[in-house]
Amino acid sequence: MSDTMEKKIGKGIIRLKMGDITKEEVDAIANAANSSLMGGGGVDGAIHRAGGRKILEECKEIVKELPGRRLSSGNVAITTGGNLKVKYVIHTVGPIWHGGNRGEEETLGNCYINSLELGKERKLSEISFPSISTGVYGYPVELASQVAIKAVVEFLRENEMRVNFVLFDEKTFKAYEEALERHI
Repeated sequence: MSDTMEKKIGKGIIRLKMGDITKEEVDAIANAANSSLMGGGGVDGAIHRAGGRKILEECKEIVKELPGRRLSSGNVAITTGGNLKVKYVIHTVGPIWHGGNRGEEETLGNCYINSLELGKERKLSEISFPSISTGVYGYPVELASQVAIKAVVEFLRENEMRVNFVLFDEKTFKAYEEALERHI
C-alpha cells in the first residue's frame, strides 16, 4: 500500500498521506480541538505542544470572546502557527459520536466546510487536516472519512485550493482512500 494518494478535484487537489500533522509546511493546519481551546490529548495536544505557548495565549484571548467561553462543535477559530512551520492553525471542534442520531454528520461536515471557508477568506492555498473526531470523540473512521471527503470534494468543485489529509495510521489512511475513491 502506498502512503500517499493525490486526486485533482474541480479546481483543487486532495492529497492523502500518512504522517504527523505537526510537521506540515503549508499555509494552515486544522486542529481537532476541544471546546475550551486549551489543548488536550491526541492531535489537539500534539499541536499545542509543537506550536508552543503562543498558540495557547491566542486561544485564551479567543475564548474570552466566545459565548460560554467555549467554541461550539462545527465552528472554527484561527491562531498563528506559533513554533509550527505553518502560518495558521484553524481550530475546529468535532462532534462526539453518540450513534449518529444527534446531528454528528452535519456537525462534522461543518468542521471541514467552515475551516475551508475561513481559509478561502484568508486567501490560503493549502490546508492540512487530521481525521477530526475519530480519536477520543469516538466517531467511526469509516463514517467520518465519508463526511470529510464529501465536504472537501464539494468545496473544491467551486474553489481552488490544495487540501491534505494527514492521517496517523494505516487503518485511517485506508478509510480515507476508500472514501475518496467513492466520491470521484
